[in-house]
Amino acid sequence: MTSQEGPANEARAAGAPSTAQFDLTGATALVTGAGRGIGRGIALALASAGADVAVNDFADEAACAAVVAEIEALGRSGLVVMGDVTDEGQVNAMVERAETELGQLSVVVNNAGITRDNVVMMMDPADFDAVVATHLRGTFLVSKAAARRMFRRRTGCIINLSSVVGRRGNAGQANYAAAKAGIIGLTKSLAKELGARGVRVNAVAPGYIDTPMTQALPQETRQMIVDATPLKSIGTTDDVAMAVLYLASPAARFVTGVTLPVDGGLGI
Repeated sequence: MTSQEGPANEARAAGAPSTAQFDLTGATALVTGAGRGIGRGIALALASAGADVAVNDFADEAACAAVVAEIEALGRSGLVVMGDVTDEGQVNAMVERAETELGQLSVVVNNAGITRDNVVMMMDPADFDAVVATHLRGTFLVSKAAARRMFRRRTGCIINLSSVVGRRGNAGQANYAAAKAGIIGLTKSLAKELGARGVRVNAVAPGYIDTPMTQALPQETRQMIVDATPLKSIGTTDDVAMAVLYLASPAARFVTGVTLPVDGGLGI
């Protein structure tokens, strides 16, 4: 064996993966619900990898503008695209504007969501409908609008945000759990429908993540969550964003129809 031989060189000769496969230079992404929290983290992670990013929210345009400013500080182009993901007309207009002003969408992340927690016996049907509409109908409508374009171009990926709650249920969140479980089924179906045209569809299922919503929980509740999590911590928005970045990147070129848990083992 010469000094140039060895396992490392053999791996390189065989086409070993490199971090370059996470490069999204030239990509255009749309992230819904991206004004804060997990959505903001995802938008910034995609921009850091080289993507131009359209940032969506339903009501807080100022928050979206702040995220766009952060994207532009990274040297990428950003765009605020306000719109209600439950309204098909607004969704179509949002996707059309993103493509017109930033370029053809290659990555779409369905992150928009709300909560209206209560036990089933006390839950207002309107609160059930609102949560299912935002999470599940919204994911369907945005995916539909994006898939039409990606299908014709034979390329692209869609990433949907589910939840550990959609995999294991949770008392007081029947509406949220039902919507997030539905997203898993929708993801699998879309993966089967679009795969032959080169379009990948995957989901990420976060556990309890350190966001303003979880920060508002009582300390004893947060500690109960930590105790129930094998890794004994609450996740960060970066943990979720890095999982999305992987699924959006060429590194995941042969991955579709999966739901990737990012939950510290809570869903085991």
